[in-house]
Amino acid sequence: MSEVLKGQVALITGGARGIGRATALKLAEHGADIAIVYFNSSDEAEKVVAEIEALGRKAVAMQANVADHASVKAMMAVFKEHFSQINILVSNAASGVLKPALKMSTKHWRWCMETNALALNHLVTEAKPLMPRGSSVIALSSLGAARAIPNYAFIGASKAALEALVRSLSIELAEDGIRVNTISAGVVDTDALKHFPNREHLLGEYESRSLAGRPLTPDDVADGIYLLCLPEAGLIMGQTVFLDAGYAVTG
Repeated sequence: MSEVLKGQVALITGGARGIGRATALKLAEHGADIAIVYFNSSDEAEKVVAEIEALGRKAVAMQANVADHASVKAMMAVFKEHFSQINILVSNAASGVLKPALKMSTKHWRWCMETNALALNHLVTEAKPLMPRGSSVIALSSLGAARAIPNYAFIGASKAALEALVRSLSIELAEDGIRVNTISAGVVDTDALKHFPNREHLLGEYESRSLAGRPLTPDDVADGIYLLCLPEAGLIMGQTVFLDAGYAVTG
């Protein structure tokens, strides 16, 4: 294990499973202490905490609904009982409904937008006072922000909104020395993908067009997040970084 992130604290939403879990472990392996935010996966979150503590890092799990500003504020109060700063903020929690756009409701729209886009604004608003110069905010998007994917219309729209918000936040936070970026991941083989009715088709098409010849894993995405946390990435600001094994350039 390296110590390049030693002394830093990372707050990761959706940190109990999938990409969030992989990111928590990756950053802990390189020296960071970790705050895990979960919604309804308390047992899994505590398991991740135990894994991080086994690496010799400090870790805590906190429950919050990131779509609700009051819940985020309450979560941050708990955070302050354990840590005094946030050097890395990873907005990874996401949710939504997999249906054609014409079968969706206003409630579905708000659900997707508030959880996948507005949540970032809640998090940054509450975290900013604890973020010193040199800190990094990383939001997780997807290829659906720019491509039409069956049954993904509202989620894709929320991810596009997220990317636009990141660009604006990067300007607003630049004077405070805080970088804001997005990672747009390709098809990642996670538990969440099992809810897609066309999962096998998505995996097969991605494997055939990916320059790596395979779908992404949560660890692949965690590696990309880690790279954006490094001092060497200090001039990457307001960008959507495509981590898709070349899928987007193949047609």
